[in-house]
Amino acid sequence: MAILLALVTHLSAPPSALPSADEKHISVYSPVAIYTLPVLDRAGRDYVGLLELLEPLGRVRTQSEGRRWRLRYNAVDAEFVAGSTRARIRGRDFDFIAPFLLENSRGLVPLSSLSGFLPRFLGSPVNFHESARRLFVGDVGIQISFQLDASNPPRLALNFSAPVNPTISTEPGKLRMVFKRDPVVSPGSQSISFDNQIITHASYSENNGDAEIDLAANEPLLASFSNNRRTIMISTVMGSAVPQTPVTPNVVGTGPQNPTQTPPPSAPGANIPSGNANINADLNANANANINVHRVLAVVDPAHGGEERGAALTDKLAEKDVTLGFARLLRHELEIRGFAVALLRDADTTSTLDQRAAAANVARAGIYISLHAVAQGSGARVYTALLPVEGTSKGIFHAWNAAQAPSLPVSRIVSAAIVAEMQQREFPAQGSSASLRPLNNVFMPAVAVELAPGANGVADLTSANYQQRAASAIANAIASIRDRLGVQQ
Repeated sequence: MAILLALVTHLSAPPSALPSADEKHISVYSPVAIYTLPVLDRAGRDYVGLLELLEPLGRVRTQSEGRRWRLRYNAVDAEFVAGSTRARIRGRDFDFIAPFLLENSRGLVPLSSLSGFLPRFLGSPVNFHESARRLFVGDVGIQISFQLDASNPPRLALNFSAPVNPTISTEPGKLRMVFKRDPVVSPGSQSISFDNQIITHASYSENNGDAEIDLAANEPLLASFSNNRRTIMISTVMGSAVPQTPVTPNVVGTGPQNPTQTPPPSAPGANIPSGNANINADLNANANANINVHRVLAVVDPAHGGEERGAALTDKLAEKDVTLGFARLLRHELEIRGFAVALLRDADTTSTLDQRAAAANVARAGIYISLHAVAQGSGARVYTALLPVEGTSKGIFHAWNAAQAPSLPVSRIVSAAIVAEMQQREFPAQGSSASLRPLNNVFMPAVAVELAPGANGVADLTSANYQQRAASAIANAIASIRDRLGVQQ
């Protein structure tokens, strides 16, 4: 299962970019396209452009002659008159609830009439949720059912009739799923109560083209995908890197169209993924062992693992095997320099990028180091995050895909220190910036080190001596700037 902490909305059809959150819009769901359109206010009524509405669904041509506006959709002809409430579609009259409008040769129709006249064009039934501005063409609705496993801790399965891709966020006592691109429909009741003291109830609502499911609980919740994104499994947080600290919300989100935020380094830890026992055990062990001693916690992340093999370095050697051995050596080098160290995996297990970032954030680590390996080049490459444009921050919160922003200056100092230390040891190294997740999702200083072959070629990648040289240089560099890193509380 993949811990769901950040989801990017994928556009499956043309025509318009997603509108801003405070702009009225209509969402259209059909077998051939899913899209959103802006809604225009004219004389206190909601209108939408008819050409824009039909264009993603078929072939459309329009012609404007004075107050008359003609439209041909596939083989269907229609004629409209500006200011008139009557139109002629397929040779028959149709009466609108409000007048047809013509603005700069653009025909506007009232939303309140869509369910009446659209079937004449499309030849299929239309279901329009007018108050929420969600238009369903044909049988495209995604059904949802709830199944609660009342074990301790409880698990709630949300089963969908088709794959879904919601935005998921958390706040105290609530987990929220917003479906912007999925034609999810009501489960039959707007509110569902569960006979459980932890996960208490779910509510369904629709507004401004979106569907939303809110889950109420008395403990922090995590969400994960399974069954090819047809199931979202909701579970409670299983453990915390700092058990004595009260859990605070970990707000996460989707991307540039609707950025949501993740706490900055000063915020207390929140949710830690429960799906990876190695992550939980390592972070808890380090936190408990050092609860009375302030030591910088370094999270070392051996990239890939489990089903994710990474790069094929040779016919038999996978990147995931090199990074794990390298991580164990680096852990040792950091520990003898006084760091508390947690490996995000210490076995051949699978962790998602979001799960890795969440674990580091929850642990309130002083530094995050992601380890990779490559068969080309020589020495090492040290990367810092190349952040996407995520919009403005909101107070102390930053967008999930730009969570690294406040720490990026220190991350660059770390990168420069590692490169300098390696070069001093005649270990070829260079620094760079790259869009390499999950660097941009962690809010502490973060770097990725990619180990390349030495003089002996790819065989060096499995050489303990070669890895040891690199690990020692990295640990020395990090120790040299220890005072610039966060301190585990």
